[in-house]
Amino acid sequence: MAGALVLSAPLLLSGCGYNEFQNLDEQVNASWSEVLSQYQRRSDLIPNIVNTVKGEANFEQETLTRVVEARAKATSIQVTPELAKDPEALKRFQAAQGELSSALSRLLAVSEAYPTLQSNQGFRDLRVQLEGTENRITVARNRYIKSVQEYNGLTRRFPTNLTAKMFGYEVKPNFTVQNEAAISAPPTVNFDKPGAAAPAPAPAQTPAPATGASASSLTLPGPGAAPASR
Repeated sequence: MAGALVLSAPLLLSGCGYNEFQNLDEQVNASWSEVLSQYQRRSDLIPNIVNTVKGEANFEQETLTRVVEARAKATSIQVTPELAKDPEALKRFQAAQGELSSALSRLLAVSEAYPTLQSNQGFRDLRVQLEGTENRITVARNRYIKSVQEYNGLTRRFPTNLTAKMFGYEVKPNFTVQNEAAISAPPTVNFDKPGAAAPAPAPAQTPAPATGASASSLTLPGPGAAPASR
């Protein structure tokens, strides 16, 4: 009887979802690692972008300061395996990354008002790299969201929810895409007065150029450059 129990144990564990929990848990961990990798890739690009923009005469310092401060805030969050398991910690991480996206979006929008910066090949190359990174972040984040949804579904369904309770598999927190989209919304930029958000239009004020003011995300291709491949 003991031998029969030993031989049947793998079948019992497989039937109750134990092996599926193992696979999905590993899938969630791998997806999370890819999200962090792409956010780190973006963070590594920012110093080069800021240094390139610094060379542009009279470029608004407020925009550069916001990017630097947002990057510092995002990188100050200690990333540990426990972060993805803590709903509040994950929200803070997501909010910090969203603020950095917003600051970068403003920088690219403001840069439209500087023709010499737009003609700078180094800046155009960095912009294309940033675009590619933002695309990869979106793909990695969506893959993570899907992995967590599959894992949480297995955790809640019967009878695998019994296995989850027995082996300590708990529901994992997930990204809230709607909140991040709101945080990442770029501000309106008034190119008649670089460095300031556009106030209510005054009768004597010249309308801001349409270029750049329509920039809505970081996935804008650099002038004359094709979108980066994912």
